[in-house]
Amino acid sequence: MSKSMERNLIVGLDIGTSVIKAVVGEILDDDGISIVGIGTHKARGMEKGGVNDLNLVVQSVRQAVNEMELMADCHVSSVFMSISGRHVQCQNESGMVPINNQEVTQDDVDNVIHAARSVPMPAERKLLHVLPQEFVIDVQDGIKNPIGMSGVRMEAAAHIITCADDMAKNLVKCVESCELSVDQTIFSALASSYAVLTDDERELGVCVIDIGGGTIDIIIYTDGAIRHSAVIPLAGNQITSDIAKIFRTPMSNAEDIKIKHACALKDMVSMEENIEVPSVGGRPSRAMSRHTLAEVIEPRYQELFELAYEQIQASGLEEQIAAGMVITGGTANMDGAVEFAEEIFQMPVRVGKPHSIKGLAEYVDDPSFATAVGLLQYGKQNNINNKRTSLSKDAPSAFNNAVMRIQSWFKGNF
Repeated sequence: MSKSMERNLIVGLDIGTSVIKAVVGEILDDDGISIVGIGTHKARGMEKGGVNDLNLVVQSVRQAVNEMELMADCHVSSVFMSISGRHVQCQNESGMVPINNQEVTQDDVDNVIHAARSVPMPAERKLLHVLPQEFVIDVQDGIKNPIGMSGVRMEAAAHIITCADDMAKNLVKCVESCELSVDQTIFSALASSYAVLTDDERELGVCVIDIGGGTIDIIIYTDGAIRHSAVIPLAGNQITSDIAKIFRTPMSNAEDIKIKHACALKDMVSMEENIEVPSVGGRPSRAMSRHTLAEVIEPRYQELFELAYEQIQASGLEEQIAAGMVITGGTANMDGAVEFAEEIFQMPVRVGKPHSIKGLAEYVDDPSFATAVGLLQYGKQNNINNKRTSLSKDAPSAFNNAVMRIQSWFKGNF
């Protein structure tokens, strides 16, 4: 017996340098999110957050989306997509407008944010986000929600994030080649922050460091608003490359060794513990010390954390990060990473995993899923999900089958 059940679904597509993750969640009546399907596939054709082989990326995205659809028993048509890379840039701007009728309305808020975003921007740049920080009405500053307040003049400060338009178009083209549309393109670290942070951390001041395969994405909150964001084009893949070269093992085996045996601090590893390292060219495997592996990895982690620390110092916000650091992303999920980070940053550090989700939560209970789950949270909280995929349990339905047959006929004849 089959019963048609309409569901409000939202899809997050994290196109990473190493792995592509697709997650579909159902928007519940209480505004919560229930994960109903997950798909992952090794990323091919990506480098440091950018596309270097469009066809390979399309194949990888299609595999991840198909796996997600199979698990969720659904067919999706649109996604919220992440973006990263050294081309992502940020700036803080402000705008000012007169208040109509002496009382602030939503139109006034929209106008002052538009004034803040109306800074000259090169034609090759694409605007990703305009994130309000606070408002000032006449002489009263630090206002979070000005609607309904009285005054004559209102100012707004906003954090603006942009990216290279061509880079974004290439990613969108990959998604559209899989017969999907993009609801919105979202900076990866912003998405991750939606999945791993608490409201208290945002208010106290916190820095999210999302360490992926090709990039480190950074975002800093103070007083509940985003003040700084940045991308460092160096991350976990460099560690894998170091292991492959020094231990003379294929990259795929180096990645497995990193995931299963690596430790960011050599002092946490016993000298007597050995691991098996596959060789190249059909040569027999060798036994190597896990301590030696940690000696190879520790300098690279030190470099990654120090680069992130330089960004934090450059922002001038170091003293305002009272809640400490949250490290997330696949490369954060390693023994010794938290302890080493606390040594470098000299402040509390924790690993950020997605929280406040239902359904298949155990499948995404890992820092590597922070961006993918955060894309769902971002789409829901910003009320820009008018393209939510609504589909039936018996997917595809008879009507959908008819539409698909008609589309196929047109493609074959025109």
